[in-house]
Amino acid sequence: MWIWIIIFLPVVGSLAYIFMEMMNTRRFEGSSFANIFASKPSIKRLEENLRFSDTFNNRVMLADAYFENNEVDRAIELYNSSLTGAFEENEYVHTQLLKAFSATGQFENVVTIGKKLYDLPTFPRSREHMLYAMALDQLGRTSEAEKEFRMMQARFSFYEARYQFGLFLIRHDRREDAKQLYVSMLEESGHLSPRERRSANVYFKLIREKLKDL
Repeated sequence: MWIWIIIFLPVVGSLAYIFMEMMNTRRFEGSSFANIFASKPSIKRLEENLRFSDTFNNRVMLADAYFENNEVDRAIELYNSSLTGAFEENEYVHTQLLKAFSATGQFENVVTIGKKLYDLPTFPRSREHMLYAMALDQLGRTSEAEKEFRMMQARFSFYEARYQFGLFLIRHDRREDAKQLYVSMLEESGHLSPRERRSANVYFKLIREKLKDL
């Protein structure tokens, strides 16, 4: 029926079809167009997969789903249990564990895993490196934290780490240094491409708010 309606009355038919589909999906809590096209397996499905076949991949996929759903402790348990045998030094799982430990304030564990990942070519300019520096600061290892932050201060890049370095400077009563850093970062914004500016805008907004207090 819908095919014939859409063919002969394309505008009206299409609108009617969309309306009917939206009405049908309203019975699902929080329904939206994103829900209609969502294809990620549910946590329940992933749990069933793991019960059926206890493999490394199934453990990690379920751990990732828990992490994304803010069930971080459950994610940590699964990540840890997957680090056995040939997967004991798995880079991806260690990276996920570092982020999970950071999210739960387990800074000693963040530093321990950060040391495991430290020599990887991708680590120096990764978000995990920033979390490692932040964990060092939280543990009172200020000079080590500053050294790591300074390794991530390249111009026209890595605005999150540089914003966090500014917060580090403020926490340690170096407000003028933080102000100079933030002003220089804002000066860069006019030289970025539209795509680069869009991705960095969230930090430029935070920086402008911080500068009001400096």
